[in-house]
Amino acid sequence: MFARVLILVVAALLVWTVAARSSQAHGAKQVVTVRPNDTLWSIAQRHYAGDVRDAIWRIERANHLPGADVAVGEKLVLP
Repeated sequence: MFARVLILVVAALLVWTVAARSSQAHGAKQVVTVRPNDTLWSIAQRHYAGDVRDAIWRIERANHLPGADVAVGEKLVLP
């Protein structure tokens, strides 16, 4: 009995491993380069709809920024 359950579990895991794949649900991440006079606010306005403050927060978190300061030429990942 135990052997049958073990075989069934191993078979299920094997099928799941072969069939499982990334869903890419979040899509590809976009990278932007900070241009002169850019701020996180202006970048967020250009690339996101809705609450700009939320977009800024997400950009800060995705790029591990300690604050809203960005430098010209800096590359930012847009989540």
